[in-house]
This record gives sequence, C-alpha cells and structure tokens, in this order.
Amino acid sequence: MALIFDIKRFAINDGPGIRTTLFMKGCPLRCVWCHNPEGFDEKPVKMYTKKKCIGCQTCVEVCPQKNLVLTTEGIKDLGHCTACGKCTNECPTLALEMAGKEWKMEDLMAEVEKERQVMEESGGGVTICGGEPLMHTDYLCEVLNELSKRGFHRTVDTTLFASPEKVKKVAERCELFLVDLKLMDSAKHRFYTQVGNEQILSNIRLLSEIGHPFWIRIPFIAGVNADEENLTASAEFLSTLPTKPQMVNLLVYHDVGIGKHARLGTTYNPDNIKMEAPSEEMQQKALDIMQAHGLNTKIGG
Repeated sequence: MALIFDIKRFAINDGPGIRTTLFMKGCPLRCVWCHNPEGFDEKPVKMYTKKKCIGCQTCVEVCPQKNLVLTTEGIKDLGHCTACGKCTNECPTLALEMAGKEWKMEDLMAEVEKERQVMEESGGGVTICGGEPLMHTDYLCEVLNELSKRGFHRTVDTTLFASPEKVKKVAERCELFLVDLKLMDSAKHRFYTQVGNEQILSNIRLLSEIGHPFWIRIPFIAGVNADEENLTASAEFLSTLPTKPQMVNLLVYHDVGIGKHARLGTTYNPDNIKMEAPSEEMQQKALDIMQAHGLNTKIGG
C-alpha cells in the first residue's frame, strides 16, 4: 500500500486530454526545485497554512503528544509529531492538513469515476505521479490493473529511477510514460537531485528499445540546465534512440515550492542555488536545438 497525497482533477498538463492525476508519496530524488516536497517522504506529513489559522488552539488541545503551541508566529511544531492526524481532523479552518492517506481501492476508483465523462470526451484519462510512483510498484500495478478494467487511459509520470524489472512491469500496464530528464551530466545531476542519472538514461533507452510510448519532460531552469551544452547533449541522446519520444516538453521553472516548504516548516533551496525562469530568447534557442534534432518539442506541458 502507498499513500496518496493529492488528487488533481481537470489536469491539462499531465498527458493527453483532460486527466485526473493521483499523487503517490515517496521519492528517492531531492530536486532543489521540487514543487511537491510533501511527496518526499513515504509517511504522512503535516502542513500548516498560517493565513488560515484563527488561533483557536483546538489543535493544541487535541494533540496527544502536546506537540503544538500557539506563538505570535502562529502554530509551532515542537518536533514530536507522530502524524496521527487528530489536529488536522479537528482544525475548523483547515489551517492544518495531513498530506498522505491510505485509500481503499473502491474509494479511490470512486474518486476517479467522478470525472469519467470529461476524460472520455477529451481523450484523457488517469495519470499517476508523485513523488515517484515506481517506489511502490506492486501497489501501482494494482491501481493500473483496476483502471484498465474500467477502460481508462493510463499514464505514469516518473523519474525512471528504478530497476529495469520494475519499469518493464509497469510498462505492461500503462499506455504512456511521462519521463523527467533533468541533466545529462551525472555529476551535475547528483548535485541538484542527490542521485546520478545512469539508471534513468538506461531506462529511457529501455523504453525506446521496447517501443513503449513516452514523452520527455525537461524542467527548464536557467542556471541549472538551460545552457546550450546540456540542451545539445539531451537532444543528441534523445534523437539517437531506437524510438524517439512522442513529445519533449520544456517546463519553464517556477518557484511554487517556496510556499509548500513554508507550510511544511522546511526551507526551499537552503543553499541559495541560483535558479531562474529562462528568457524568451533562451526558450526559443532550446526549441531550435531540439527541433533541429528532429524532436517534437514545445514549451510547457
């Protein structure tokens, strides 16, 4: 069993058509720019939105660990949280929320079924992402099998940082992969994500060799990977694969992760690594490089 920390409906950037996206907790990478840090850990995590808090102290009173106190800066966590969820269940304004919960399969499918009509009419379906869904391959496959029984198009959004056996197992149960390609230089990849990229590149080639449909998604960040050297290396790698990606999406950097980290009580980009959205000139240059290598490419998802 894996925990789901969010369900996004009417998603238009997570594969073809209009989709329902399920977010699974747990990720082996720690990308500096990640905009879903609540998905890092496999366990539930508490999130606090100060502007929603009315200072009623209900959470303080119900916490069995006496872990919460009200300060001039809002509710403060004393570091003894067991993620029991009692404070979030009682918070009247949802200032406290728990990211991550178990879903019975029938309940999860009931949520998915709510948007069946719009998904079918738009040529969409269900996308499973994270976190990294391949961390929970058995449960992921159970969900994909159930979606298949119900006739939904299935997409898996992944870093492909997993064993080839897991990749093959999932490939048998989905119609499309969305694959992150962050950097071609493994040392730089490790610097920004805490893991090397050898396994990722190998699995991209694996998907290509077995002819499974996949899109490539590049988080496009000035100061990290928007330089001509990395873009050219990425284009050369992708264009020489046995089967090219159907699409390459250049996802322009944004810093929405700042707010998420604030709600978690953690710090976004603690080392102050310089990251910016690429200029329009840089975006056009990237498109030119990719398209010159015969890759179907666009800005955005």
